[in-house]
Amino acid sequence: MTDYRTLTIDCQECTERCTAACDDCVVNFVLERSEPVGAVVLDLSQARAVRLLADAGLVAPLRHRRVAAGG
Repeated sequence: MTDYRTLTIDCQECTERCTAACDDCVVNFVLERSEPVGAVVLDLSQARAVRLLADAGLVAPLRHRRVAAGG
């Protein structure tokens, strides 16, 4: 069952993993890391805040796209 009140960003499941998109990923910034490992869980208000910061040009937009099941 999907919980639509949270946004889980798992680098292991991201289609952008180990690409140039990782270089300025907001998740790497938040976690202060250089390797795309692990997951971040944002609640709805946090996800909205990240989107507002990206819309204002203060952080890179969220580029996370989950790999399709079985792919």
